[in-house]
Amino acid sequence: MRTATEILESPGYRPASEAGVAQRLEAELAGFDHFGKSTVRDSLAADGVGAIPLFINEFWTSKQRAASRLHEISYRACFKPQLPRFFIERLTRPGEAVYDPFMGRGTTLVEAALLGRTPLGCDVNPLSDILVRARLNPPRLSEIEGRLKEINFGDADECPEPLLAFYHPETLREICSLKRYLLRQKKRGALDNVDYWIWMVATNRLTGHSPGFFSVYTLPPNQAVSVGAQLKINEKRKQTPPRRHVPDLILRKSGQLLADLDDSILQQLSTSGTDALLLTRSAKDTPQIRSNSVALVVTSPPFLDVVDYEIDNWLRAWFCGVDTAKQTIWQIKNLSDWENGMGKVMFEIRRVLQPGGWLAFEVGEIRSGKLKLETSVLKVGVEAGLHPVLGLINDQVFTKTSNCWGVHNLKKGTNTNRIILFQKLSDF
Repeated sequence: MRTATEILESPGYRPASEAGVAQRLEAELAGFDHFGKSTVRDSLAADGVGAIPLFINEFWTSKQRAASRLHEISYRACFKPQLPRFFIERLTRPGEAVYDPFMGRGTTLVEAALLGRTPLGCDVNPLSDILVRARLNPPRLSEIEGRLKEINFGDADECPEPLLAFYHPETLREICSLKRYLLRQKKRGALDNVDYWIWMVATNRLTGHSPGFFSVYTLPPNQAVSVGAQLKINEKRKQTPPRRHVPDLILRKSGQLLADLDDSILQQLSTSGTDALLLTRSAKDTPQIRSNSVALVVTSPPFLDVVDYEIDNWLRAWFCGVDTAKQTIWQIKNLSDWENGMGKVMFEIRRVLQPGGWLAFEVGEIRSGKLKLETSVLKVGVEAGLHPVLGLINDQVFTKTSNCWGVHNLKKGTNTNRIILFQKLSDF
């Protein structure tokens, strides 16, 4: 991938805005009926901020197969690919930069790349880079198969006994051998797009609730339970970890992820991936991104006291050699602290947005819907100097993952995407 200077000083960055874009978007939202529902129009205000129009409907489908299979990588609290696509298609042109300061599994970046935009991302969690980088420049299945044959899956230098709660001894040996190979390649500076891909897929296959994962039956793959909790699951289900063949499962999942990528899409991803910029740092300070260079930001920050990314990813961190004690991943429970942190990020977003650029800032319902973070987003965005254009609530039924957790629509948990759309009207 090119350096930040080469990327952001290249020609072709044009303002995404033009006269009437906001008005046309409002008109489209007001008359939206693609899924058989009519839009409900309301308004939204916050302390010290005048009301903006609010549109409520199902604006994109919840069906997983409606998006590229390249997105089928699990991560806690990720949004559907249709969310960033909705804004990318309407507010940017091919070649323009699309940025996510909390990139997570990289949904915004992958969609941007698929649509011919330049993907930029930032996340303080090093796992994000592993999950995102490989999908911006995927190898061919034959290359993955060849590399898996070259790796010695009997070359483990550790086999932590507690992990036998999840894995058959031989499966654990293969996992540890792959971990050793990947970390050696990283230390040598020898990782290529095939290695990155294998690392990404293996990280995603560590635990889950089907035979397609390395582990015995456990909770959904976006959260690894503790060893003690897994032992209780094993006892309750009267199960022992079965033998899983790590290279076979990596190849099988790779085939699924690559299934709908033809030569033209692979070429598009290769082009966009070459221009991509991925940062592992706090979103409050991103000097690698040039001021006034980004056409659109689509992001969803850590919500208040909903997800503990460090605990949920402990097993992935072990496999990837990430020391979570050295990471400062937000887990904020106080609303004023959350607003303060988001305000700093908003100021930085405003700096990197080009005049006329857009920010689609998504939050979900928390605390059984009693606290609506969108009013806080509206307030801190205005304080950062951004112009609020409209609010959008995408309201739809839960998908199978939510039902697996026993979360029912309109009862508890997050059942809506709540988005404030801002625009940067001018530079400081």
